[in-house]
Amino acid sequence: MAETFSSQLVTARGLVDRLARRSPARLAVSSFAGVVVIFTLLLLTPWATRSGKGASIVDALFTATSAVCVTGLTVVPTGSFWSGFGQVVILVAIKVGGLGVMTLASILGLAVSRHLGLTQRMLAATEVKTTRLGEVGSLIRVVVITSTSLELLVALLLFPRFLALRESVGDAAWHAVFYGVSAFNNAGFVPTVEGLDGHVGDWALCLPIMIGVFIGSLGFPVILNIMRNRRRLSRLSLHAKLTLVTGGILVAVAAVLFLALEWTNPGTFGPLSVPDKILASLFQGVMPRSAGFSTVDIGNMHETSWLITDALMFVGGGSASTAGGIKVTTLAVMLLAIIAEARGDRDIEVFRRRVPAETIRLAIAVTFVGATAVLVSSLLLLEITGWRLDVVLYEVISAFATCGLSTGVTPLLPDSGKYVLVVLMFVGRTGTMTLGAALALRSRRRVIRMPEERPIIG
Repeated sequence: MAETFSSQLVTARGLVDRLARRSPARLAVSSFAGVVVIFTLLLLTPWATRSGKGASIVDALFTATSAVCVTGLTVVPTGSFWSGFGQVVILVAIKVGGLGVMTLASILGLAVSRHLGLTQRMLAATEVKTTRLGEVGSLIRVVVITSTSLELLVALLLFPRFLALRESVGDAAWHAVFYGVSAFNNAGFVPTVEGLDGHVGDWALCLPIMIGVFIGSLGFPVILNIMRNRRRLSRLSLHAKLTLVTGGILVAVAAVLFLALEWTNPGTFGPLSVPDKILASLFQGVMPRSAGFSTVDIGNMHETSWLITDALMFVGGGSASTAGGIKVTTLAVMLLAIIAEARGDRDIEVFRRRVPAETIRLAIAVTFVGATAVLVSSLLLLEITGWRLDVVLYEVISAFATCGLSTGVTPLLPDSGKYVLVVLMFVGRTGTMTLGAALALRSRRRVIRMPEERPIIG
């Protein structure tokens, strides 16, 4: 019996390995789709809801997709609608979705590395410590141990605070673990009815969540690179440096802008003390990385703040992370290309490294596909709902970037609108990752090259 089971595992692993070699993008999409279906079925059971009547198909599908794609958008209140069993299902879906993102993104990176030259392959190997697709098992173990350790660290930081809020030991432990997993995986789900409302000035609660979200948005390659070079940060890879610098700048700039724009807004920062305003601005600056937590009412923020949040959500976090969006390295590469063009430089250089032209083309492709997905989805929701453009755009970008921030209108969507966001969340989670790998894998060399001629630009 044991030998049969072992042989089945070997066979299954061989199938996964062959699929990863031949079509890593198909592996990512099919895996996520299968996981979404499983958790949808679990949420459809009567035990998943407090009423015992079971959720509708669209609500179960929306919630499962949001959890697996670590988005955080909800159409029903997580704390009051779902039972303890339902919340556990959501938490497991977040964990599985987060691990799937990091693991599959790393596998796709390995697949790409096999199609590069020796030098590029060696550089790619330093990110994941292996160039063999057959070592998927060891790769998964590293990801699981690293992510779980960081989630538990956030939970341990939150546990005393929940106890101080006069929660029982059991409730405090459950909420700490839920928030720890949700924060690191940039999911934005909250297990309580009130969420983080009323905790806008709570440093002991907000700071660990902010740290968990930011670390989770860096990506597994960056986290591993930092761990290996913690004594000599100057030896960090170019990808790690770009992710840290660009992500840090975006958080700082966003916090300053939110502080200035919302300082006197009576619906958000206005009634707060100066320290609380600073904390609230930092919190709102970090959350658009791809987490849907909020300590203020997003619907009361100025439209200018919405637009800034739209841009931040669209960019998202780091590659191979739990964050969504087009990724901060994509933005960095495009900005560096603009700077190089303005200076008249032939090559794009940063941190004593030269960025290949193929990377620029890939960044443009990812950005264009992302913008197209947002445009098409916005047009569909405008026709379905008749809502204002700024409201629709906010919800659409939040879904595409798997962020989860909302102006509060997502639960009001008709079923057709919910299905649009379900597809968009799925595309936003798997689309940019698989597109990047697919384009890199399709690189081809032609013996005969056509004559060069420059069209007029601008």
